[in-house]
Amino acid sequence: MLSTLQLSFQIASPEVDETPLAGESALQTSQRLSQLKAQAVAQQHPDALIIGSDQVALLNGQQLSKPMTHDNAVRQLRAMRGNSVTFYTAVSLLNARTGDMQTALVTTQVDFRQVNDEEIERYLLKEQPYHCAGSAKSEGLGIALIQRIQGDDPNALIGLPLIKLVDMLQKQGVSIL
Repeated sequence: MLSTLQLSFQIASPEVDETPLAGESALQTSQRLSQLKAQAVAQQHPDALIIGSDQVALLNGQQLSKPMTHDNAVRQLRAMRGNSVTFYTAVSLLNARTGDMQTALVTTQVDFRQVNDEEIERYLLKEQPYHCAGSAKSEGLGIALIQRIQGDDPNALIGLPLIKLVDMLQKQGVSIL
């Protein structure tokens, strides 16, 4: 997604524990993890602008994490069918040289279709979205599970709020155009 902005970048994996803290809201979890991911990568790249992002899905007050397995994804999609799910996607931009950290949050409301168990199974076997919050990739076949999407940035649902990121980069003196 970052290549959309036509900037040169490197990808780094921030080995962080994504478990929500006790009493932490979905919004707080996504913001904390986006910051934690940026800070973890900054140790290896002390002169870089570091982007961290995280997404947490919320269904009926329950946080939905990445399913990681087929059975967990089946359970999530069964619970989400016919329901509305809120996705909180946070992005953080850390200037590792100065320590300046910006964080923004984009909320996306997704209404899921009332699909049957066979459709869920076929979807999961085709796309295998086991590392995706909420078990559905809107940028892929998962769009067939979705009835409606409401939000300010369609990129946020895919995992990186580019509209907010452009604002943050501009504040750090990076011109996109």
